[in-house]
Amino acid sequence: MRNNGGFTLIELILVTVIIGILAGMVMVNYSGRAREAQIRAAKGDIANLSTAVDLFALDNNDTYPTSLEDLVTGERRYIRELQPDPWGNPYHYTPPTDIMRADYEIYSAGPDGVPGTEDDVTITSPMP
Repeated sequence: MRNNGGFTLIELILVTVIIGILAGMVMVNYSGRAREAQIRAAKGDIANLSTAVDLFALDNNDTYPTSLEDLVTGERRYIRELQPDPWGNPYHYTPPTDIMRADYEIYSAGPDGVPGTEDDVTITSPMP
């Protein structure tokens, strides 16, 4: 019997199964990382929008914008353009209800795109 140094079919199948198991383990470990990255990106965007809203108020005698579009239009632009959240939806902005308090809210509706659900990503401005 001649030994030509090749692999048997059983050995190839075994290696393929092992690689498949390892790939599955990697996918399970990293599948939640993409969602975490999107949430962190949304929080960073919200923090930047919050800074722009505060700058708008400082420049306009403590008058807050009525919408996020006010940050990109008008005499002075506070951001270049409004970007959607990581899931492709617009950010939501609730202006202050009391002129003496800066209690505005900027949030993303999250992965499901529906505001008011448990997956919303939000930041509430600090109270003065």
